[in-house]
Amino acid sequence: MDYKITGRSTGRFRQPARWMKPLAVALTLMLPAGAMAQDAYPSRDITLVLPFGPGGIADITARLVAESLGKKLGKQIVIMNQPGAGGSVAARAALNAPADGYTLALLSNGTAISVPLFKNLQFDPVTDFVPVSSLAYFDFVFVTKSDGKFKTLKDVLEAAKAKPGALNVGTINVGSSQNLAAELFKSTSGIDFTIVPYKATPDLQVALLGGELDVIVDSQTALKAALQQNQATAIASSGPSRSSLSPNVPTAAEEGVKGFDVTSWNAIFAPKGTPPEAVKKLNATLVEVLADPALKKRFADLGVEARSSTPEEIGNRLKADIQKWSDVIQKAGIPKQ
Repeated sequence: MDYKITGRSTGRFRQPARWMKPLAVALTLMLPAGAMAQDAYPSRDITLVLPFGPGGIADITARLVAESLGKKLGKQIVIMNQPGAGGSVAARAALNAPADGYTLALLSNGTAISVPLFKNLQFDPVTDFVPVSSLAYFDFVFVTKSDGKFKTLKDVLEAAKAKPGALNVGTINVGSSQNLAAELFKSTSGIDFTIVPYKATPDLQVALLGGELDVIVDSQTALKAALQQNQATAIASSGPSRSSLSPNVPTAAEEGVKGFDVTSWNAIFAPKGTPPEAVKKLNATLVEVLADPALKKRFADLGVEARSSTPEEIGNRLKADIQKWSDVIQKAGIPKQ
């Protein structure tokens, strides 16, 4: 049995070729299915980069979602806190990773503010990222001292009209969502008052209870202790409708400030180029996770509403808020940072 192939092949040599060819075709057809099974998303842990430090409301809610999302996907969602520079540090960390669905970013209402507020943001949230789903929404509240002279927002409006510029309204840092909410309230209501920025919420509360401030604007979560202890009273909320978390508190629009609407949010986005299949899988799983009554209750206890969205909905919300806060910043004359 000589299979030397220096010359013409023999009939005996051609016989193996007839059965090898179908086998090769079969093996070739099997490879894509095997590769797809091996690479089914997700096949490893996922990193979620946050533009906030640990311990805040955004960090806590993101960790709650990450825990549930990880269980549903069968992989761990690793939280990476990267605060600073208007969200640029976190965004760059996400964008420097491969756009394969294994590195995600948390963007927020603060991201929409950062676009017109910072000179060199170093990223464009609209063109550099693709939206996945919203996670949480929360309103701000207008709060007065419980034993003070203002019992309703209408009382505040009347006092401001009687003495323009005399009332002091406190918020945290210039350019924060709370601060810009106060600026928008001023222009929407057509009244004049002095906005006094403080470094942190505890400073706001001390100033309010000490009589230095007439009203403060902050999240219900941040003011939870003072509200529960009846030291302070929420007289209005900032959203378009009453919050399910505080249904007895009227909106600013109900109190006479038509067109005023401020709702803060956070959401998951992925770097541009992330496979659509990964985005679709993440969105579908987040819709399921955020509909869970147990998770909704945990969010509600924090003063936050768990709410998913389609990618298009949260993408359009980001664009609309960039324009909205750009107008507010320009009208208020707030310099770029």
